[in-house]
Amino acid sequence: MIFGEYFNSQFSLIQTLEFFLRILIAGVCGAAIGFERTRRFKEAGIRTHVIVCAAAALIMIVSKYGFADLFERDADIYGTRGADPARIAAQVVSGISFLCAGVIFKNGSTIKGLTTAAGLWATSGIGLAVGAGFYWLGIFFTVMIALLQIAMHRFAVGADAIVTSSLRLRVINGDVFYETLRAKLKDWHADAVNTRVSRSEDGVTLFELTLRMPKELSAEELLRFSAAHDEVLEISNSQRN
Repeated sequence: MIFGEYFNSQFSLIQTLEFFLRILIAGVCGAAIGFERTRRFKEAGIRTHVIVCAAAALIMIVSKYGFADLFERDADIYGTRGADPARIAAQVVSGISFLCAGVIFKNGSTIKGLTTAAGLWATSGIGLAVGAGFYWLGIFFTVMIALLQIAMHRFAVGADAIVTSSLRLRVINGDVFYETLRAKLKDWHADAVNTRVSRSEDGVTLFELTLRMPKELSAEELLRFSAAHDEVLEISNSQRN
């Protein structure tokens, strides 16, 4: 059997489209769970859940149907009778998890690399699919994940759109200014995940806050805030992710 024949002989068009549908439904289910998580500003948002759920569906399809050619007696590509090729795929799935763990790291109060790790795991699934002869399935899944990544980067929502930054202020009359600062954080839709307050001998209070908010604070906005409050002696902000 030549490659072109093998490329189109394993499954019918209807069966291939059903495989596509299974992956899409899995992606939608993952997006539903990810949407709930992203509304609570968790690190693993829609993208991560979609990739993991869709990749799990892809690997399940490969595990169930990816070795049909081993039972085609007249095929040129023929496996060893009694072999269990699924165990190799299982080792790939578990082994790649250790590699994925290496790209996840904690940066202060945030966790980075979850989506990258999920993408690596999904990529291993694509390799399994292509290696098992699911060429169209591998291509379809690759296009699906690539478009998802591009779209979600351009139109970020929920936790994917959250900016983590460090805000530092030196102020006088810190006890009075604290209420002003709380009101301003509410106006910025900022959530203070870490707060440190210290007071020097000259009565100056230092506020150091780690904020999570929908957008980064601009220099102009910080200057306007500083100019509107004489208590502020110094203000600085640095983005952390």
